[in-house]
Order: sequence, then C-alpha cells, then structure tokens
Amino acid sequence: MSDGERSSGRLLTGVAWALLLLGLWLWGREVTDVRRGISAPTTGDVAAVGRPADTELPPAARPLSQALPQRIDIPELGVQAPVVARGLDTEGAIDPPPFDQAGVVGWYAAGAKPGAEGTALMVGHVDTETRPAVFYKLSTMRAGETIRVVRDDGKVALFTVDGVEVVQRDGFDARQAYGTRQPDRAELRLITCGGTFDRVSHSYTANVIVSAYLTGTAL
Repeated sequence: MSDGERSSGRLLTGVAWALLLLGLWLWGREVTDVRRGISAPTTGDVAAVGRPADTELPPAARPLSQALPQRIDIPELGVQAPVVARGLDTEGAIDPPPFDQAGVVGWYAAGAKPGAEGTALMVGHVDTETRPAVFYKLSTMRAGETIRVVRDDGKVALFTVDGVEVVQRDGFDARQAYGTRQPDRAELRLITCGGTFDRVSHSYTANVIVSAYLTGTAL
C-alpha cells in the first residue's frame, strides 16, 4: 500500500466514524442539526474536559435572523478558516470537506444556521499524515473562550464556549452530544475526532465536541 493510500485510509476511517454517528442521529429524529469530522490527536483517551465550577459565563443573546456562515475565527487557537456548506453522502452521512482542504471547516447545511435558533454543526479535519489540520488544537479549548462566525449578512456571531468533551465511541449518545442544551438559544458544536488512533481499525476511539452558545454580535 502506498503512502498516499495509507493517508487516505486513515482520514477516511476517522471521518467515516463521525459521519456514521451523524447519520444515525439524523435517522433517529427529525432533522435539526448534526455533523461529523475527523480527529484531533488528543493525548490519550480523555473522558471529558468540561467546565470548571468557578467559570462565570455571560448570558445568552437572542438568536439572530437566518444567514449563511462564511468564515470561522477562533482567536485562542489561531484559527481563521473558510466555511463550506456540506450535505449527506450516498450512505446518509454528512459529507466532510475534501481531504485536500485540511484548512476548511464544513457546516451541515440542512441544520441550523450559526447564530439562528437551534444548534449549528461544524466539523473539521484535525491532521493529515504530514501536518496538523484546522481543528488540531480543538481539544485544548476551555469554557469562556470565544468563537467568531462571520455571516453573509455582515454580522459576526460571537459564541462563548461552555463545554468541551471527549466522548468515547462506546455508549455514544448522539442526542446528548448534538441536541440543543437550552430551548430558544442559538448554539454551536465544533466536532472532530479524538482519543487515540487505532492502527488496526484505522479509526479514532472518540470524538471531541466543543459546545458554545450565542452571546453577542460584532460588525
């Protein structure tokens, strides 16, 4: 097997797992918001990062009108990436950004729009065989940090992180992971793979899920 085939196989399997979860989630309930991605190399199988008890978070802002996402900025991670709309593949799973676009973030276009009411889903690759990708450091995010989503209505939706989890494949609860945490809010999930990379199955053992909610806007 060539290096290129090994690289493609690793990425395909990591993405396929996240997409499978997403497909099952969509099948199990009415379409609201879901997505998948490939993994960030976390050091070992972390159970959860969560939110420190003493972290004070700002109140939620009212959801915005409908508008398409164009770019996502995560200052703490040094991420500034274009966002592309993605749909389902032939197997009913979310189709991720192409493997040769490791710096691009995919948004599940059949779900909620970022900033509007509901939960918007975004996914991104974490690495390739040779270099880190857009969500390489996603598992290092902490509650209180900011995610900025530039929209095509000229507004920037500001989201505050309120949780970071590394969810194991065994016993995965899609509703809890991807569902809206509080009604009448605009929420955001950033998803990639995590845990450890199993070289036998060519897949990661977990998913990193960053949860955030709308707390303001900028121009």
